[in-house]
Formats: sequence, C-alpha cells, structure tokens
Amino acid sequence: MKHICIHGHFYQPPRENPWLEVVELQDSAYPYHDWNARITAECYGPNAWSRILNSEGRIVKIVDNYARISFNFGPTLLSWMAEQEPAVYQAILAADRESQVRFGGHGSAMAQAYNHIIMPLANTRDKRTQVIWGIRDFEARFGRAPVGMWLPETAVDLETLDILAENGIAFTVLAPHQAKRVKPREGGDWQDVSDGRVDPTRPYLVRLPSGRSIVVFFYNGPISREIAFGDLLNSGERFAQRLLAAAWDAKGEPLVHVATDGETYGHHHRFGDMALAFALEQIESSADVALTNYAAYLAQHPPVWEAEIQEFTSWSCAHGVERWRSNCGCNTGMHPGWTQEWRAPLREALDWLLDTLAPIYERMGSELFTDPWAARDDYISVVLDRAEDNVTRFLERWQRRALEPDERVTALKLLELQRHAMLMYTSCGWFFDEISGIETVQVLQYAGRVIQLADELFGDRFEEQFLALLERAPSNIPEIGNGRVAYERFVLPARVDLPKVAAHYAVSALFEGYPESVSVACYQVDRLALDVQEAGRARLLTGQIQVRSLITEESGVFNVAALHLGDHNVISGVRGDHDERAYRELVNALTESFARADIPETLRALDEHFRPATYSLRTLFRDEQRKILDLILASTLQEAEGMYRHLYEDSQPLMRFLADLGAPIPPAFQTAAGFTVNADLRREIESPQPDFERIDRLFSEAETWRLDLDQHGLAYALQRALERAAERWRLSPEDRELLGLLTGLSSVAPRLKEPVNTWLVQNIVYEVLHTVYPEMSWRSERGDDAALEWIQAFRQLCDALWIAVE
Repeated sequence: MKHICIHGHFYQPPRENPWLEVVELQDSAYPYHDWNARITAECYGPNAWSRILNSEGRIVKIVDNYARISFNFGPTLLSWMAEQEPAVYQAILAADRESQVRFGGHGSAMAQAYNHIIMPLANTRDKRTQVIWGIRDFEARFGRAPVGMWLPETAVDLETLDILAENGIAFTVLAPHQAKRVKPREGGDWQDVSDGRVDPTRPYLVRLPSGRSIVVFFYNGPISREIAFGDLLNSGERFAQRLLAAAWDAKGEPLVHVATDGETYGHHHRFGDMALAFALEQIESSADVALTNYAAYLAQHPPVWEAEIQEFTSWSCAHGVERWRSNCGCNTGMHPGWTQEWRAPLREALDWLLDTLAPIYERMGSELFTDPWAARDDYISVVLDRAEDNVTRFLERWQRRALEPDERVTALKLLELQRHAMLMYTSCGWFFDEISGIETVQVLQYAGRVIQLADELFGDRFEEQFLALLERAPSNIPEIGNGRVAYERFVLPARVDLPKVAAHYAVSALFEGYPESVSVACYQVDRLALDVQEAGRARLLTGQIQVRSLITEESGVFNVAALHLGDHNVISGVRGDHDERAYRELVNALTESFARADIPETLRALDEHFRPATYSLRTLFRDEQRKILDLILASTLQEAEGMYRHLYEDSQPLMRFLADLGAPIPPAFQTAAGFTVNADLRREIESPQPDFERIDRLFSEAETWRLDLDQHGLAYALQRALERAAERWRLSPEDRELLGLLTGLSSVAPRLKEPVNTWLVQNIVYEVLHTVYPEMSWRSERGDDAALEWIQAFRQLCDALWIAVE
C-alpha cells in the first residue's frame, strides 16, 4: 500500500494588545473585526466545513478536511479561537478525535513550539520552555500527548531536536534541503544529500549528541512549492493526480507527503479548501493508495534509514536562519529598494533586554519561588486557566513560603515579564520588510510590556538604553527614520496601566450603563460610587472605582471624573487617592459648578484636581472608542441623512425630467440619491422583517440613477442578516415564516455585484437537508400539505444557495 499525507501548518502572528490581552479592531481587515477573524472566515472555518461540488457547481457534500490531513495550529492562535470562534475551535479538536478513529488510534494534530520563535537563535532555557509550553498547551486542548511537534519555520539545530526528544516528541517535519547526508541504519556509506536530493518518501532517524534520537520526515519540496506558490490548487483533480502520480512512481510502501502553510487552503488561494477536499476524496477512492498521518505511518514503518541534518536552516530562508537576524536579502518582494538592515539591531536590542533581565529575574524570583525557571516552565498552567483558585494552586506548588497579597502580585508580574520576554521573539517580527510594520510593532509592544514590568518590579529604568539600541535600526520610511521612532510612535501610545483603565471606564461610562462590576479587557472594574448629571448637551460623571488586573492581580482605587461637552469634546481625570474626604471635595467642586452651568469653572476644577492625569476620547481602547464615536456621530449622521433625503425626494421629478432629456444628473443630486438609497437598503436588509418589494424598488432606483452602491458594506450586512436568520431557523427548522425570511434574504444576493458570503448559512441548510428534510419529505408524500409547502420553500432556498437536494 502506498500512502499520502498532506500537512497544513496553521498559524497567525499574535495580534493582541499585550496590555489588554485582546485583539483590537483592525480596519485593514474590513469588513471583519480583525485579521484573525477574516482568515478564520476564509480558511480555518471553511476547512472544517469544506464543499464538494457537482458538475453544475452545486454542493453535494460538506466535509471536514482536518480529519483527513496532518495539521498543527499555533497555540496563540488557538487561544484566540477558543474565545472568539468556538465552533471552529471545537471542530478542530473533534477532527483530531475523528482522525484517531480513521488512522488506527493515531491523531492527526501535531504540537508546535509555543509562540513561533526561531528555535536555533534562542538560548537553551527558552528552547526548553517553548517545547514544554507547546506540549502542555496541546495536552490541555486535544486531551492527549503529542507525538510530533512542528518547529517554527522548520528552523532547526541539534539542541532543539534533543530537547524535543527529551520531552517525549517522536518526530518532526523538515524541508528536503535541511538534510545533510543519509545512510541505511543496517550499514552502508553516508550519501551526501545537502542539495535537496533526499528521498522524501521515508522517515529518517536522527541520532543526537546526548544519545537520544528523533525521527524526521523531509517533505516533498517540488509538490509543496506547487501547492503554495503555483497554480496546483486551481484544480482539485490536478492536485490529486499530482500526489497520486508521485505515489505510484515511488517504490515499496512510500509516504508521499507535502507541507505548506495551512492558510494556503483558502486564504492565500481562494477556495483552496475546496481543491483540498476534492483531492482528498479522489485519493480516498483510489486503489492501492491510502491517506495517512505521520504518527500512523511511523507506527507501521519505523525508520530503516538515518540522517544528519544541516543545522541553522529553515524552510523560508535560503540563507539558513539569517532572515531573523540580518539583512540576508530574503523579503516579501513587495518593496523593491527597501533593505532589512533593521533586523540585526532589533535582535541585538531584544537580546540585551533579555540578558539584562534574566539574572535579576532569577535573583528576585528565588526569593519567592523554590525554582524560578521551573516555575516559568509550569506557568503555562496559569496561562491556560487564570481562574483565581488555579493561580493559587500554581503558587502553592512553587512558593518558597506563604505569599502575602503584594508578594503574590510580584510573583505574577515576574512570570508575566518572562512570558512577554518570549513573546517578543515571535518570528513574524523579522519576517517582513519594515521595522514599523504591524508584525514588528507587535514584538516591540511585547518588549514594551517587558520594560514596563521590569520598571515596576526592579525600580530601574531600562527603556532609554533599549531605545538607544533601537535607534540603530534604520526604517525604510523617511518619516519614521529608525526603530526608536517606531517604538515611540506605535508602542508608547498603546501602553496601559491601572489609571488608564480607570480613565477608559470613566469616559465610556458617560455613554453606556455599566453594572456594578464589569470586565474591561483583562481588568475587573468595581464601582464604589458613581453619579452622572446632565445640563443641556453636557454630561458630568464623578465616581470612585477599583481596578484590578486579572493577569497580575494588581489593583488600585481611583477617584474619576469625566465631562462631555457635546460631539467629541470629552475630558476626564483620574486620581489614585481613595481618601473619602478628598473624594467628597472633588464631587462638590465639580457638581456645584456644573449645576450652575458654569462650564469654565467645571473645567478649571477638573484641571486642578487631576492635573496632569487628564484624558480624552483618544485614551479609550480602540473598540470602545469606535463604538462611542459611532454614538457621537449618530445624531450628526441622522441630520445629514435627513438633509440628503429631503434633497433627493424634492429633486426626483427634476431628475426624471433630466433623464428623459438625456441630460446629465447634477453631482449633488447623485450624491443625495446614493446616500439615501444606500441607507434605506441597509436598513431594510438589517430589519427583523424586511420589505422585499421595497428592497427590489430600491435596487431599481439605484439602476435608474446609476448610483454607486456600497457593495462591500451591503454584502456584509446581508451576510450578517442571513446568518442571524439561519441561526434562529436552525432552532425551529419547521417554521415556515423563518424559512420564508431566509429565502427572501437569499434572493437579494444576486442583486449585489459583491459576492455574499453564505458559508455559515449553507452549513445550516445542509445540516437541515440531512436531518429534517427526510422527515418532511416522508410526511409530504403521505398528504401533509404543510410539509409539502415546507418542501417547496426549502428546495427554493437550496436552489438560491447552490445546494443540490438530490
């Protein structure tokens, strides 16, 4: 039997704000909230529910690709997915369980070194923690021990392989050019394969200096490149035949295996998941060829050859691992003329920070922990579960003595410093072209969090020396200049502390009601006192709140005030003084002047009590800031819409007259018409009970006046409306009214030029097709008129969604 294995390395750069532990709004991912959400919609979700089409292009089957391939997911990506995309997350875990049934008890999921650092460039201690955290994270999620581990960028050295073997990892996967020489285990001469000529159809044993060993699979390079960078995914049939031909050409019981970024299947190549699904179906139906995963193949085919690797190599840099420490020439190719001279100074700055803080951490950590480095290795148990009782159990395992509350905060801050000191080496920070790019700013933000914690813990100032080193890192953008400016421009404004959280709460509480206790990102805010007064358009908030970090348990009580003068004019103040008398004086000074409508005096009192700790709308965290700006803009936009609507309605007779004459419509009329029709379309689409006849008339108006509709925005609004209706219908699939709503909304999609993403709706309808439809069909055949009407409406819906019923 010949075997085929397709591996997908699913990973995204971490995107969360290091101070908030959440991914903030990213406008570049529009219409999605952020790039994780967008790529989930394009790739991670579709591979769990991938389509197989018939010759007419209709869906005949929805399948789970993950259960039939080999895969690994970055732990930091899975942590986001568990919170934000739980259905996709659970599907991935279920796929591993299904693969164990499919492949003789061997799961398809592999672990990954925790946060995608370039392992050969890390020190021994960090390598070990990365492996331990990757294993522990995998065990917590998949409920079993990993057999294999993916190395970030397949960057490898012998020490890394030895640490894998030491921790029970049986195999890893490398690129063919990473093999140095090979020979049969039972004797024979070494054969030089350093030019990539290694036979990729067999596993190899790599003997390690410690006496341990590990198995390495070298993937098929040419086919992998065709998948990732060629056009092989344009046809699922051709994809399957390429793999099958390689299997049939190989001797014995070979393993033909390929490895690419998992995002290839849907994000990099649109509908790549469908090509993969079709290819998997074709391979499964082929004689004498079986799909497998690495663990299953290894169990049946232990290595009879051994290999030596080329150390300090990777799959994505022709110069080894230089892409992550020098201007080697590897880049995205998107910016000809740019250099990456910034890479070396960036790594030097981070290395200085890491090496400077390590002995201080060890010294202070030894006062609190029995073993500060072993405690760090075990800290993943807290990262995975920050419930207070779990944190307490962790500290009890490692504390040198019973810790006081302030010592407990210190202990957690020390460990958070170490966590971010590893996160700041995430490989994406060096992979791209510019030091001020989003991925590099992300690692600089991790460094900024390290520096903040170090300043708080050790009382020293580390930032200036760090910035002096960053200043040596040149930017390709003249107005940025160097790494120091990038840090000051993009990192410092993102920094958060307890007073800033208090300011965020005070400003946002002016616009929306909060319960007495509320979570704000990774902080808990408890309201001790709060009062809001209004005078015309102005609003004044005064209060006393307690802010507590859910990460470090640090807390503080703050007197707060915020004044909204209308529009975007907001000022707030924060003072870490919970003296009751001072609080009463503050409240009296502000409320008395505000009650008299003496705004200048209120502003003066704010300044006097809080200077220099005053904040504005700019202080708000990005998502809340956008929400409040939308609230502020709502009334202004409503007024603008009223003016546009009035102009459009009044000018319609004249517009029709001009159109009849063939005369051009004045741009002002076009603008008014476009604004009004777009607004009305969106409103109808988002309505719980859309008027589909009116929607049809609005589209006709848009065609008559040749209006530029917001195709992207309307398509997304329709997608969300369809999804809301489908989720409701899923709970009551026999409900004819809900079925009619879904059918009506589906009929709107062809009127838009922008394709509407009906992926989730198709999943739900396909599910109903295989659960409810057979029963309704049986009832209709026996004279049930209601069932017959349902069948007719359901078939109409399936037709609109391109789902084959029979």
